[in-house]
Amino acid sequence: MEITDVRIRKLSNEDKMKGIVSVTFDDEFVVHDIKIIDGINGLFIAMPSRKIGKSDYRDIAHPLSPETRTKIRDAIFEEYEKVLSEQESLVVHDDAAEVEAPLEAEAAEVEAPVEVEAPVEE
Repeated sequence: MEITDVRIRKLSNEDKMKGIVSVTFDDEFVVHDIKIIDGINGLFIAMPSRKIGKSDYRDIAHPLSPETRTKIRDAIFEEYEKVLSEQESLVVHDDAAEVEAPLEAEAAEVEAPVEVEAPVEE
């Protein structure tokens, strides 16, 4: 089974849940709502689950082997890091644009010739 697509559907920096992901297998089967969680020992993935009873949860879908879990986790983390990197570059680029724009405006003000009208004699 090949992972053919990983989509980060939601990113968050507000709490321990850092993102929600969909993973497509063989361009034929998709698993939604895989969560990226920042735990005590770092990031991990939580497969989609539903609440059973008052405090128990059961996975709706999950890998059957540790190798498959690792493959899914690595694909998700690779895409997650890529998306974070793209967002950071956009923020840095936007910050640079904000700094450059006022400097260009100031330069235009300094370089602009001042026109003075001569008094008209009647």
